Amino acid sequence: METNRTLGSSGIDVSALGFGCWAIGGEWSTPDGHPLGWGKVDDEESVRAIHRALDLGVTFFDTADTYGTGHSERVLGRALGKRRADVVVATKWGNVFDESTRTSLGQDDSVEHVREALTASLARLGADYVDLYQLHISDARPDRAARLRDVCEELVGEGLIRAYAWSTDDPARAAVFAEGAHCAAVQHALNVFQDAPEMLALCEESDLASINRSPLAMGLLAGKRQGPLEAGDIRSTPPEWLPGFTEGTGADADWLSRVDAIREILTSGGRTLAQGALGWIWARSPRTVPIPGFRSVAQAEQNAGALAKGPLTPAQLAEIDGILGR
Repeated sequence: METNRTLGSSGIDVSALGFGCWAIGGEWSTPDGHPLGWGKVDDEESVRAIHRALDLGVTFFDTADTYGTGHSERVLGRALGKRRADVVVATKWGNVFDESTRTSLGQDDSVEHVREALTASLARLGADYVDLYQLHISDARPDRAARLRDVCEELVGEGLIRAYAWSTDDPARAAVFAEGAHCAAVQHALNVFQDAPEMLALCEESDLASINRSPLAMGLLAGKRQGPLEAGDIRSTPPEWLPGFTEGTGADADWLSRVDAIREILTSGGRTLAQGALGWIWARSPRTVPIPGFRSVAQAEQNAGALAKGPLTPAQLAEIDGILGR
């Protein structure tokens, strides 16, 4: 397998596996106390995990200003330090939050907010540019998004960002951003249980990279049996958009039975379950860059180990489709 990918027509090369930095942001919540993070986190372990990922060939890190209300960007910036130039950093804008109370305060799709948010992200990251800047409002109005795309083009011209993308699961919305000269990617959900054929077709047509969030189905494909989850974990009181989990009990039994049905295929060739799930994504399209989350050195090592195992075969993909009734 080619262990590198190019982000669309941007010329920006990344490892075929990226690391998602949502979980290392730690705890944060809605104003009424609903968790938006993955529970408590050890910043020193997060830094060690990022260093280990770098040593294992991972060169792409995806975060957002709102993860841990700024904390994820700060930890990533500290961990990268002098190695910033060796990696590709993606972050996102569109959400507003209070760093002092670690609460999310809603969204802002205004033109003015783009620059404010980018300036703040650069300060937290300790950087003078962002490689890939992503709109983090999945359902923003297309006419508003077109104006934001134009602002991103200005930011590219000023050297503050190298390329941009939209984090959305709607191909029609992603196509609005794709019209911009420096749009390099779309970030969308993709995993064994949540295929996205229309979005992958758009990436092919518009020469975009497909950056894949939830590649391990929020942990269902990580190989760990999920019992009741800690209070600060978003999966403990899952919002509507988060399938596979039930309030108070952890992973949903129906989803776990689906994991068991395809476990043998995913763990072929000495893979862990997580490595097989990542191999499915790489087999799905050569444009894919999955970004599993991590909170420990052990998770970093397991995820990065998938690079050596590579993609599943077309026959295995067909077999999984048959088992899942697709």
